[in-house]
Amino acid sequence: MCPRRITFPAKSDYFTQPGLVGRLKAAFFRGTGQIPIDRSGGAASQVAMDAGLAVLQRGELFGIYPEGTRSPDGRLYKGKTGIARLALKAGVPVVPVAMIDTDKAQPTGQKIPTIMRVGVRVGPALDFSRYADRADDREVLRDITDQIMAALAELSGQEYVDEYAATIKQQLAAKAETFVAAAKAEGAAAQARAERVVATARAEGAAAQAKAQARAEELMSAARTEVEHRRRRRPDAGDAAAPPDTGSPADAGGEDVEGPRPEQSS
Repeated sequence: MCPRRITFPAKSDYFTQPGLVGRLKAAFFRGTGQIPIDRSGGAASQVAMDAGLAVLQRGELFGIYPEGTRSPDGRLYKGKTGIARLALKAGVPVVPVAMIDTDKAQPTGQKIPTIMRVGVRVGPALDFSRYADRADDREVLRDITDQIMAALAELSGQEYVDEYAATIKQQLAAKAETFVAAAKAEGAAAQARAERVVATARAEGAAAQAKAQARAEELMSAARTEVEHRRRRRPDAGDAAAPPDTGSPADAGGEDVEGPRPEQSS
């Protein structure tokens, strides 16, 4: 389909990852002619753009994704003007190429791609040579970039969003951080409520235990008092009253009463 190799800029992280896997990855990207690019923008990205310009000036092909990052939701976002500046400085046309269903084959965050059919649609080359002497005109660069994005939207059938994808990702990340912070705060509040409930339950348990212990001691004290009271009311063995002496009859005056004497035999 394309007899010439296409050189792409690849994010610089692919070239600086530590360990054996990181070195192998960097070797792969260098071996396929990829150029590391710092996507923070400004002077950090200019080195890669200058390298891309050199590729074009050698008559080779340079592939670039105008959005600068993957779409967060499958829609087509506003392009950055670096592609227009390269085209005007190198004096080359821009060939729009739309990749179809790649977001389904490997969604963001999925390490291993799903085996499925994906598509590539190539549109007619766009010639901007009429703006060759206006490579530093921001309005011209913006207009050229918007024309390129419109061609891509027509090829891919994607909904176009006139905002930068990186901005939307930052907003989504900020919302996610807000939700996480709110969840953490709610979790902390719930934990505090749970700790208060536990503390209250422990305090109530301790109070109930103290009350039960006091009641038990009260009952034990009452029982000891009752036992002591009963013991005091019972007479001692040495103080028992002697029964009345009824051994010899006596009269009321205390004199003995002589009974009849038995008859004596002669």
